[in-house]
Amino acid sequence: MRVSVTDRQQVAEQDLRPTSELAPALVLPWLRRLRYGVLAGECILILIAVLFAHVELPLIWLAIPLAVALVSNLCLGRLSILMGARRVLGCMLVLDVILLTALLALAGGPANPFSLLYLVQITLSAVVLSRTWTWSIGILSILGFGFLFFFHHPLLAFETHHVASSFSAHLVGMWIAFVTAAVLISILVGKVSQTLRNHEEELLRLQNLVARQERVSSLAALAGKAAHEMGTPLGTIAIVAKELERFARDIKLDEHVAAEAQLIRSEVERCSRILHEMSSQGAELTGETPALVSIDTLLQRLRDGFPEHQRKTIQVAVPPDLVASLPVETTRQVLSALVKNAIEASPLGETVELVGEADSGVLRFTVKDSGIGMAPERLHRIAEPFYSTKRPERGMGLGTFLVLIFAEDMGGALIFDSNLNQGTTAILELPLADKPGA
Repeated sequence: MRVSVTDRQQVAEQDLRPTSELAPALVLPWLRRLRYGVLAGECILILIAVLFAHVELPLIWLAIPLAVALVSNLCLGRLSILMGARRVLGCMLVLDVILLTALLALAGGPANPFSLLYLVQITLSAVVLSRTWTWSIGILSILGFGFLFFFHHPLLAFETHHVASSFSAHLVGMWIAFVTAAVLISILVGKVSQTLRNHEEELLRLQNLVARQERVSSLAALAGKAAHEMGTPLGTIAIVAKELERFARDIKLDEHVAAEAQLIRSEVERCSRILHEMSSQGAELTGETPALVSIDTLLQRLRDGFPEHQRKTIQVAVPPDLVASLPVETTRQVLSALVKNAIEASPLGETVELVGEADSGVLRFTVKDSGIGMAPERLHRIAEPFYSTKRPERGMGLGTFLVLIFAEDMGGALIFDSNLNQGTTAILELPLADKPGA
């Protein structure tokens, strides 16, 4: 199973207004396109009625509301800037109700089956706009439909519901109007709901990103405090170990004790270096100036930083002439975290592969262990801070999380490929920057 943990972290810049306020702005662009489609459909229906059904319609008068709708649609973008998306959307729906009333009055009045289209404006208003707008548009639609009973241009085709042995034009029109209203309402509600769902999902991802940044800040504070608090005890241990080594060599002449004391000193120095890095960088891995480095040299330095018994298990494979511009020390640290995880996941003495390669402008580091692999539910959580499948004394579950931060800050990707009983492969991809001076 292959999981790219960086893909889940990508969040587009978002408008942080509440969805209820943002909905009109989200709806306006595609509503504009929909209105163009409705206009085209109305023109086609009028032409079919005149040319094929031989219905006598006042075409010149019908052209006026159609032209007004076209002009209003052309001005929709500019009006939304001047008046605001919510007000413009409400005004457009009010205008559409008025124009629909005018078209129906010129084409049969209340007998015209397309009076069902009043429901489209009411539905859209109920989904996107406030209760005030919805009631206003609903009352206007009721008044508009009532107006048609007193002022309309009658059409003979719509006056009779049935014609002997066949369907009347009114019944056919009712069916077409019902289909049209059902399709438009389905499109409107579906599109609005999907747009709002997408926005909510983006906001949720943004909230997760903010929460993650807060965790990073807390890690930075924790790192600085740990470096400060641990400095004095480590210094004391180093002094005692040095005195113990001198005592064993010069007085007791015990080389075994002297070697053990020297090992303690070397490990204390290693801890001191780690604490120094923590105090200077905290949890923020980037900030180091990139430098041109041989990838072979970088990976050999990484390998040499492990104890002898672990160093023997790390197999490095990299083209000898591969060079890249990288924050060298930071890259070494994050790759060390991946290699350390691979060593701990592998049975004692089993090989861990560390490969560096470049392909199509991407510098790729691959770390493969010989472990038992990971279940899908664990693999999906692998980059979460403080999540670990190891025992508490073997780590806090921050190594992969810090690698993820580095990959994102570098514009790269962190990918894990794992199957049960087949081991786990970690892939760190970084953009291959141009060489300095190239």
